[in-house]
Amino acid sequence: MPPHRALVPVDQITAVIHVIRGHRVMLDMDLAVLYGVTTKRLNEQVKRNRSRFPIDFMFQLTRQEATNLKSQFATSSLAWGGRRKLPHAFTEHGAVMLASVLNSPLAVKASIQVVRAFVQLRGILAAHAELVRKLHPLERKYDARFRAVSTRYVNSWSRPPQKSGSALASGPARRPRVRSAAPPAAADATAPVRASPRWASRRPPRSDRSPARS
Repeated sequence: MPPHRALVPVDQITAVIHVIRGHRVMLDMDLAVLYGVTTKRLNEQVKRNRSRFPIDFMFQLTRQEATNLKSQFATSSLAWGGRRKLPHAFTEHGAVMLASVLNSPLAVKASIQVVRAFVQLRGILAAHAELVRKLHPLERKYDARFRAVSTRYVNSWSRPPQKSGSALASGPARRPRVRSAAPPAAADATAPVRASPRWASRRPPRSDRSPARS
């Protein structure tokens, strides 16, 4: 691959960093693409300089680990095709050591990008951990409030019903019906006339009467 090839952006390198056995690592096939060599040549150089790659720099995946990665990243470079050997995983220090072993200008420049990707990933994880640390007290605070409210709500619905004589048990009180006053009845001409009281039929005094005949 020509040495003037453009470097892969850091964000793309971060996407191919995996966590295996509690370590953040990159696989040999991904590093081979970044460093401009074939995976076969990369592993040949590692084999020739095996003493430079202790267990905390590089390790080989087990069959189960390789199967798990394939199931999680089926569309990435983990579709190994007819590859028979299990891939190697390199930590951040192992990736830098690998660039020095390959000893090519492109590998040296790409290794700087790899280190930046690991640093960026550590910053993201640290920020996430800080956010989680701040959210935990809030979760405990509001969880306690939610439990208190939910307990009151459940208790209000689990109370036994009131007695039948109470207003709550018998439902809302009914409003008494107000009957409209009937209109006054019309005077009946056939109804008997009530007699006037006795004092109303008294005659006026003698002085008001007409003079008596002689």
